[in-house]
Amino acid sequence: MSEPLLEFDRLRVDFDLPNGTVTAVKDVSFTLHQGETLALVGESGSGKSITSTAAMGLLPELARASGTIRWHGGSGDENLITVNRKRLRAIRGNEISMIFQEPMTSLNPMHRVGRQIREVLHKHTPRATMPTCG
Repeated sequence: MSEPLLEFDRLRVDFDLPNGTVTAVKDVSFTLHQGETLALVGESGSGKSITSTAAMGLLPELARASGTIRWHGGSGDENLITVNRKRLRAIRGNEISMIFQEPMTSLNPMHRVGRQIREVLHKHTPRATMPTCG
């Protein structure tokens, strides 16, 4: 089997609320190898989206992640929970991407889809190789 590409080890995500701390994700562990497909399945509110957004560094400000999310791609072995914001921005979109499940919160209905996709490509693709789309 190939080397691990992405490893979650005892991921925990807590939300610090005015009434106290709420644990949204507790002890999530799995390993994903290159070429594998993984499906996170569970009831609404079970932590699927929070688990994914933790890997992308997109948790809300009041969320606190602990454990390890180890990324073995790109330039090496990095813990996505502790990596600095600049490096995380470089990884996100270039090495790891996420397709959000709700188009109404992911896409702006005031702009054509092609324009929104072009914007992402513009931010993450060198100019010389950037495709044109209408």
